[in-house]
Amino acid sequence: MIRSEAKTWLSVPAISINRRVALPVAVAVFALLTAVGGQIAVPLGVTPVPMTLQTLFVLLAGALLGPVAGASSQLLYLALGVAGVPVFAMGGAGFPWIFGPTGGYLMAFPMAAALTGWIAGREGHVLRTIAGFVAGTVVIFALGAAWLSVVTDLGPAALFAAAVQPFLVGAVTKVAIGVVGARLVLSRLVRKREAKA
Repeated sequence: MIRSEAKTWLSVPAISINRRVALPVAVAVFALLTAVGGQIAVPLGVTPVPMTLQTLFVLLAGALLGPVAGASSQLLYLALGVAGVPVFAMGGAGFPWIFGPTGGYLMAFPMAAALTGWIAGREGHVLRTIAGFVAGTVVIFALGAAWLSVVTDLGPAALFAAAVQPFLVGAVTKVAIGVVGARLVLSRLVRKREAKA
């Protein structure tokens, strides 16, 4: 099953190494990229949640690795953070971080990666890829806002202003960059595969 996924989901199939090694390496790489994205953070005065590049790598993980491996990369990322490795936004770490204002967003990462990969599909069709990125973004916003409402007791309007509105432009930008990036990577890997055929 793992070998089939590594071959079908166009993450690393063109690399001539054992795919049983390649897929776990790709999972680890995307966990690392998500961690790096968390350090590229901009605090916003209107919300306790900083703007980061994490979600770009979350969605790319799903689109390029597929739903299972994509979600696994984010579970690994969360496990590292809970274990005390400073991988959360702006160097955050530890289990209590999950219960803070950003906890809902963090817990949404595996689900968003899985949904993005599932919708984007194995063929990498552009419309399905766009739909996957949008759906993954909606999941992150929904769970992030739901948890923020618990820890802050904000009303609906204030919650939208704190949990969603400040990130909309960035989300659209990351979806656009992610879709283009995923398409470029997939196209390149397909060409490499065809050249070796």
